[in-house]
Amino acid sequence: MGKITERTVNAERVEDIIAVFGSLDENLHRIESALGVTIGNRGGDLKVSGEEEAVDKAVRTLEGLLALASKGETIDEQRVRYLITLVQEGNEDQVNQMARDVVCITAKGKPIKAKTVGQQNYMKAIGKNTVTIGVGPAGTGKTYLAVAAAVAAFRDRTVNRIILTRPAVEAGERLGFLPGDLQNKVDPYLRPLYDALYDMLGAETFQKYQERGSIEVAPLAYMRGRTLDDSFIILDEAQNTTREQMKMFLTRLGFGSKIVITGDVTQIDLPGDKVSGLKDAVRVLEGVRDIAICRLTSADVVRHALVQEIINAYERADKPQEPKKEKKQVRGRRKTT
Repeated sequence: MGKITERTVNAERVEDIIAVFGSLDENLHRIESALGVTIGNRGGDLKVSGEEEAVDKAVRTLEGLLALASKGETIDEQRVRYLITLVQEGNEDQVNQMARDVVCITAKGKPIKAKTVGQQNYMKAIGKNTVTIGVGPAGTGKTYLAVAAAVAAFRDRTVNRIILTRPAVEAGERLGFLPGDLQNKVDPYLRPLYDALYDMLGAETFQKYQERGSIEVAPLAYMRGRTLDDSFIILDEAQNTTREQMKMFLTRLGFGSKIVITGDVTQIDLPGDKVSGLKDAVRVLEGVRDIAICRLTSADVVRHALVQEIINAYERADKPQEPKKEKKQVRGRRKTT
């Protein structure tokens, strides 16, 4: 057992302490449970007691959360869990930078920011490179942040158009059974892209830009034969492209354009004999100049805490199990007379 110690964390504002505590002190309880410490509130200061190493981590976690609270950041369960992880890895100094970087402001005035180090690196890669490939599980913000970056570039007039596309591959359903014309049939596949654009621009502004041709949301098949200049192009759900479709899409790149490709290689809906264009592109394009490959993980999940647990559980289940070695029984020979 390590040395027992107590340390004090000072807060400049009572509002920051309230934000860090959370409803019914739930955030403090999470830190106490995760790090094995006891946290008390004495006269506006936080007293942390426990084993020396654990107390040091708890203090760094609380200081990071107070710094985020002072910048107006929401302190929720995901933020607390993630900061504990960063502290345990010795990377908590990256939190302050994340709080400063606003990618885009939504139609309702909400600032969109990277919430994890992985997301921060993803946004930096999009800013620096002509082509960025974001690979990672559900809930890591791959599509939403890419749309935010596209809207920011469009508002800054660094591009003239936003083009969002995804392959209309059936995930257990068949297009032919859906009602309506072709547009009605493919719209359900494009709905997440519409939702993100509505968030950033508002429904009326989105429709105005769409009517002008400044924003296009279309199935991947519509990209064939075109050259896309001065555009911010996002290919979503790229794990469901074939090798040929991916090559076709990448060669649409025109002057003054930027491409972001997103996908999750654990959710491929292609027939078994087809190679995922995303998997193939990651292999082929690794190390090519002006192309960045960002790998997000379950640590970057910003949805409900259970989403991260579900992803981790499936990753564990998918790992090949080592066969148990059977012990050889050595039997003595019977002597015959």
